[in-house]
Amino acid sequence: MAYRPSKQFKKTLLGSGAVLVLAALNAPAAVSFATEKYHAYKIAQPGYQRKYGSWAVVDVPPQYRINAVHAALLHTGKVLLVAGSGDNQKQFDAGTFETVLWDPARNTFKKIPTPEDFFCSGHTQLANGHLLVAGGTARYEVLDGQVKKAGGAMRVNNESPDKAVTLKKGTVFRSPSGVEYVSKFDVTVPRARREFESSYIKSGQMKPWETKVTAGEARVFVEAVKAGPQALTTEAAQYEVVGLKGADADHVHGLAQRLTTEKQDFQGIRAAYEFDPKAERYVPVAPMKDARWYPTLVTLDDGRVLAVSGLNDVGDVVPGDNEIYDPATRKWSKGPFRYFPTYPALFLTKGGKLLFTGSSAGYGPADKGRRPGLWDLRKNSFTTLPGLTDPDQLETSASVLLPPAQHQKVMVLGGGGVGESPASTARTSIIDLSKDSPVFRDGPRLPQGTRYLSSVLMPDDTVFTTGGSGGYRGRSRSDILKAQFYDPKSNAFSKAAEPTVGRNYHSEALLLPDGRVATFGSDPLFDDADNTKLGTFEQRIEVFTPPSLHRAGPDRPVLGEGPRQLDRNGRATFRSKDAGRIAKARLMRPSAVTHTTDVEQRSVELGLTKDPDGVTVTVQVPKDRTLVPPGWYMLFVTDRDGIPSEAKWIQVS
Repeated sequence: MAYRPSKQFKKTLLGSGAVLVLAALNAPAAVSFATEKYHAYKIAQPGYQRKYGSWAVVDVPPQYRINAVHAALLHTGKVLLVAGSGDNQKQFDAGTFETVLWDPARNTFKKIPTPEDFFCSGHTQLANGHLLVAGGTARYEVLDGQVKKAGGAMRVNNESPDKAVTLKKGTVFRSPSGVEYVSKFDVTVPRARREFESSYIKSGQMKPWETKVTAGEARVFVEAVKAGPQALTTEAAQYEVVGLKGADADHVHGLAQRLTTEKQDFQGIRAAYEFDPKAERYVPVAPMKDARWYPTLVTLDDGRVLAVSGLNDVGDVVPGDNEIYDPATRKWSKGPFRYFPTYPALFLTKGGKLLFTGSSAGYGPADKGRRPGLWDLRKNSFTTLPGLTDPDQLETSASVLLPPAQHQKVMVLGGGGVGESPASTARTSIIDLSKDSPVFRDGPRLPQGTRYLSSVLMPDDTVFTTGGSGGYRGRSRSDILKAQFYDPKSNAFSKAAEPTVGRNYHSEALLLPDGRVATFGSDPLFDDADNTKLGTFEQRIEVFTPPSLHRAGPDRPVLGEGPRQLDRNGRATFRSKDAGRIAKARLMRPSAVTHTTDVEQRSVELGLTKDPDGVTVTVQVPKDRTLVPPGWYMLFVTDRDGIPSEAKWIQVS
């Protein structure tokens, strides 16, 4: 049947050229053209936007366009966009690392000097409002078939109890057969430990005047000086450190077992920094003990931070050596030992346990550490949680602590198979941790199987989800240009306006203080449906304005003058001419998101009272810091029609 546009469509879009266009409307190309024009017209109508919302691409000056792999909202209202080397080997080789600070209220941008390659680092919000950034990239991967020289991990032992030894990048290790390998990084080997242990003396293993010496050990990645089969080895051997003299030569040596030309994965760094939102600069803090690439950082109820997983300095998944950062000392200490795949989704729950939803990104065997469960950090015990559908398709899935946090319900959305698997799932699953024996139960399905879905908590207690792709890294042009709202009360999805920019791997989305949602990044493997043209990183920013803001127009509830901190009873009072129409209040923790992993965002229901004269509102924040970890939060109030105010920033100590 021929396409017949409406009279309004002809008049509005075609104008004086209508006759020429309509003459050809039966042709397929013309039908497509007309359909696109009509769609553009339809989604621009106020009635449509009041029901579904709208999207707009931000005008970013060329000099500020970066490969945004990480995004974090700061308590200044600005968004920190971190690329590091931005998944670009040339940028890495040149030492070009990028960060841009975006002010969405003014749409201004600022370049931030970036001291390390924070590409694929971890980050979390600290109680003082700083953003902790830890880990990143020391070396890019080399794929199977492209490794020309044998390489691998070299353990370096120091048997001297008198001093540590530092070996610079380029140090040569020589095998018993004369094959030489060169280190790719500096490495400091701690001194050996002297032990005077009564247990050894009592057992007769040592005399009272003797000591036991345990060699200090460190690890460094090495590569053969020359290509060829002579450098391949799978046998353990001791290696001479070329150039050492005297006692150092006697005490320091290398140990390696497996040096091959197999794929060499990305390698992490130990560096850690706090980003200061007021000074707008990175401040160095003590480095981690373990190098990490793809780690998760999660803030605990006492304000300390747990760093988990990641690839280490030789490209292996950290085997379970987790670390805790203390903002008071700016130093790290040993955390409870437990293995997780990279970028595990870990949520602080009521009572202080961490929920691992099974969501993760990128690295780790398919059969190790992937089962969801509750992790008791104090006992270092882990209780698995059953019931999750498609448990083999949790990689690149999204997880959110559903609003409000007091209900203790967590949702898992979409995901795919491990690695480059073509599998993806439309499954959503919800677990209620308030139950005595919590079990995952299926929720409403997504429109289709989806990896890399962005999910953002909204002030009206809905969850906005957008983007993703059906295939691994958007293969075969499988980006999903759809968005929807999930309502926890009705346990159902409803349609939202469709984005115009595709988002897959290395994409992010977060809630802005004005109630809109900003989306960033996307790193497709290919740009064409046939998977022959290498992909281009998406540098556009697109912002979603929800239906509630279109319905409100200029008539939004307004919070006026009020404190920036809670009083000793956990309360804060604000003046408001709209006090009478305000129905509820939410405290919303700002996002710090990368790789579909955002364990920061949470929405907390607040007590709400109004004075009899209707000129002030007082909010009451729960005292339980496992529900409300210390830090800066956005305070939103909404009216009876679900229309939110702009946020006020308030600090929870």
